[in-house]
Amino acid sequence: MKYHHPSSCLLLLALLLGFPSGVLLAQHAAKARKKVVGTKPGPILRLAATEADSVAYAFGMSMAQDLKQRGLKELNAEALAMAVKDVFAEKPVRLNEGQQRDLITKALSSAQEKLDLPLKRNAVNFMQKNKVKPGVLSTVSGLQYEVIRSADGVKPGLNDTVVVNYKGALADGKQFDSSYDRGEPNSFGVNQVIPGWTEGLQLMPTGSHYRFYIPYELGYGEHGAGQDIPPYSPLVFDVELLSVKKAAPATVANK
Repeated sequence: MKYHHPSSCLLLLALLLGFPSGVLLAQHAAKARKKVVGTKPGPILRLAATEADSVAYAFGMSMAQDLKQRGLKELNAEALAMAVKDVFAEKPVRLNEGQQRDLITKALSSAQEKLDLPLKRNAVNFMQKNKVKPGVLSTVSGLQYEVIRSADGVKPGLNDTVVVNYKGALADGKQFDSSYDRGEPNSFGVNQVIPGWTEGLQLMPTGSHYRFYIPYELGYGEHGAGQDIPPYSPLVFDVELLSVKKAAPATVANK
């Protein structure tokens, strides 16, 4: 993540390293005024001549970047620096462990909700707009689908195994998986996949081709999956059902 030297972080590092904060911020402002568009970046800002201070600044950068990424860039830098100084100097801290844990948990949760809000809004908007498109059908759960090619083969049940070709993409069209690209279909149990697939597969006759529009609640939810599927992602799957292996009938125990 690119670091833009926000003034609050410079203030924090000034307090941590014992520099007069006004001097440090003035130096930073002077550098910004001298910057000319089209010239090469200037030398790295040095807080002091010692390597120890550079190491401290590096740790401060890392901490500030992490907090910013978590949506906590509005934290009071002076209070943050005070806590660092108290701990480093082995002074009595001003919160007990329970208070510390509760405050951090609450702040992280609140910040995450703010970060998630636009993702959730975009996901809901996508599904609402897609629902009214010609040819799109919906189920009670919120799954949406299109019949690309109909067929009259057998439909799989919850405990059956299917062989399918498929490709999956995000709402913006970015593909994240494809059996076509791998050159061979996939086989798996109907009840061994995400809920949107489990429901959608049971709608499909063998030989048909459907397109599933899966809301995040029926996909990978609020956490996403790895690097390819962000949190709150609606998913679009093209699925061809090639064959169905019916589950063995349940045996009835002799009484």
